[in-house]
Amino acid sequence: MSTYVGVKERLHPGLLDSFVRGGAQSIEIFAAKGHFDYTNRSQVIEISRWFKSESVELNSMHSPMFADTQWGRNNTQPINIAETDKRQHIAAVDEIKRALEVAEVLPFRFLVQHIGNSGESFSDRKFDAAMNAIEHLRAFAKPLGVNMLIENIPNELSTPEKLIDMIRIAHFQDVGVCFDFGHAHIMNTVARDFDSVKHLVRSTHVHDNNRDRDAHLWPGEGNIDWKEAMESLASAQHVPAVLMEIEGVDGVNTSAEMAKAFKKLEIA
Repeated sequence: MSTYVGVKERLHPGLLDSFVRGGAQSIEIFAAKGHFDYTNRSQVIEISRWFKSESVELNSMHSPMFADTQWGRNNTQPINIAETDKRQHIAAVDEIKRALEVAEVLPFRFLVQHIGNSGESFSDRKFDAAMNAIEHLRAFAKPLGVNMLIENIPNELSTPEKLIDMIRIAHFQDVGVCFDFGHAHIMNTVARDFDSVKHLVRSTHVHDNNRDRDAHLWPGEGNIDWKEAMESLASAQHVPAVLMEIEGVDGVNTSAEMAKAFKKLEIA
């Protein structure tokens, strides 16, 4: 389960406890400073102590998308590793490195990284900028025991074909893919996109939509064919986490919804 479901509030052990009650065996922390401030040592230590006391794996951290605590609501420049302006590019990489440093206290396996912003067009310069950033970040992450995963998102830089191209051209043998089912459903079809990258998939983002927007609904609330999706996942060469990334709604019992969703995916 991703802590994205509670991204509007400060991450605390109570939310993580609710994940355990819902059946989570693996967790992804969403690195938004208003939720999980990766530069705040006391919060990092608090969350680290929770993981040490539980038998739940910290599978991954989602790379920060904004450097402020308001998640870009004050027109803050997004963190974009495809940025071609040198100053902004360096600032983006440096901010992601701050998030990676959490692994010194709170170990995790993967950093999930977006390439570009939603809807961003392709250009060779952007592609090269992103590739250089991944090269730098993977070298920084390796001594921390973290591997980089790049995610398919709704833009021209992050199609499965472009992710494969980047890994192949740069010889990123230790970089994998976080396959996002909801994004694939919007951009193409889940089965087709998954089949093209299944040899690279190390983790997932599971959520639903009706192909109209990136809604991050619980599985079954949109129109993804989850039977077909789970059959595709079963064909992966590795055993990636089935990790739900859901947009939280006030008043919803997260634990109960998790249990229902996991059961649905198991039946599918």
